[in-house]
Amino acid sequence: MGGRAYAAPPMTTDKRQRKRDGRQARLEAERAASRSAARRRKLITAVVAIVAVFVVLVLLSQTGGDQTAATDTTSDPATTDPSAPEAGAAAYGDTPCAAAEKPAAPVLSFDSPFEDCLEEGVDYAATFTTSAGEFTVDLLEERAPSTVNNFVNLARSAFYDGTPFHRVIEGFVAQGGSPDGSGSGGPGYATLDELPEEGAYELGSLVMANSGPDTQGSQLFVITGDQGVGLPLQYSLFGTVTAGMESVMAIELGEPPSEPTILESVEIIEQ
Repeated sequence: MGGRAYAAPPMTTDKRQRKRDGRQARLEAERAASRSAARRRKLITAVVAIVAVFVVLVLLSQTGGDQTAATDTTSDPATTDPSAPEAGAAAYGDTPCAAAEKPAAPVLSFDSPFEDCLEEGVDYAATFTTSAGEFTVDLLEERAPSTVNNFVNLARSAFYDGTPFHRVIEGFVAQGGSPDGSGSGGPGYATLDELPEEGAYELGSLVMANSGPDTQGSQLFVITGDQGVGLPLQYSLFGTVTAGMESVMAIELGEPPSEPTILESVEIIEQ
């Protein structure tokens, strides 16, 4: 007995519409899930980045490390003294006062900061003789007594004599005070900061370098431009150039050409 193939009744318009609606609903759900997953991924990435930055900041605060790239001329690393110890700083120590007459050879290492050696009522200044010329600095013993005391004794120990200005950045600072010229040398101890008030830095300010709070040792810099004037108040100001600023600017210009400027001697003047 022959058979006839069964033909499904034609789909009604309502069923077709429901199928289309169902496909559209599934598509919208998939799109919504994809957008939600993308938002979650972005949120996770942002949280991880925030946590990473927080960890770095915590580590920097604990180590006194450089906080910005060394290529940024306004950054702290351009004015750091990486040789200074990070702990155990003191305003004064047990090292005896240096004699007014310099030793035959520079003394470059000390076990502790110097005793308090400044005489009351005496006004201290210093003459810097460099291969680019001479300049004079009025030392601010009333504003930064322990910092001036440290500098005076190092100078009288011939610590600075014959050392280069190892970091010179135009419009910023001319920095020296590393006895080996590498930028990583120091006296073997750290002294406490004596930080200035707002607006104290100016062209010709003599300032101590450091690698964080209370880590200053021997490295110092003279501010030579606006970028130095705008430094954060994190460095002890202890002197002001009163004569020979043209010699300071000659250091910045690299005179003599292609050679580091040498700090030939520092002589302390009592008035």
